[in-house]
Amino acid sequence: MKIVAVGKNYVNELSEMPSGKVVPIVFTKPDTTLLENNEDLVLPSFSNDVWFEAELAFRIGKTCKGATEDNALSFVDAVTLSNDLTAKDVLASSRETKGPWALAKGFDGATPIAPFYPIADFPDVTNINFSYEVNGVEVQKGNSSHMITNLVDFVVYVSSVMTLNPGDILLTGTPPKGVGKVNSGDVMIGYLEGKKVLETKVK
Repeated sequence: MKIVAVGKNYVNELSEMPSGKVVPIVFTKPDTTLLENNEDLVLPSFSNDVWFEAELAFRIGKTCKGATEDNALSFVDAVTLSNDLTAKDVLASSRETKGPWALAKGFDGATPIAPFYPIADFPDVTNINFSYEVNGVEVQKGNSSHMITNLVDFVVYVSSVMTLNPGDILLTGTPPKGVGKVNSGDVMIGYLEGKKVLETKVK
């Protein structure tokens, strides 16, 4: 399976939403980044500046190629909360030479993720609430209505380029406010529609 993610995909307020469709910034992450079952996070030795980014993750349920706006959601079978960790120092170094995001986003454990929930339990994918707290303090709060490239458009765009297979995961971006550095000893907890679904303790 593969993880396909989109960067810089949220506005703070709906009034900031750009007019017309925006070409999404797409990157991929290896499956070895997944940190499941509330496992502890071991920070990578090569970075001193890892940041958390809470975001909704959607799972592909059947082979998807060339999806349309009318059928895009039929290929999605589940949703959950994830954390798209970023080694900011590594990313900054790569950007200096216009390099890729792969190492900054692709280290082992860089995608803590909660169990998936049936998409049928969420009648409106454009109105899903989520939040994230670190050490008992809420640091991020988001709603899928603030996505610049919404789920339908993301599925359509990605599947026009690459085939999405059952089990593939789409990460849909993080609210710009509240992202921050991860420190040893932190306890990070994520909520989906007010329900605690993800807990990550940092070694």
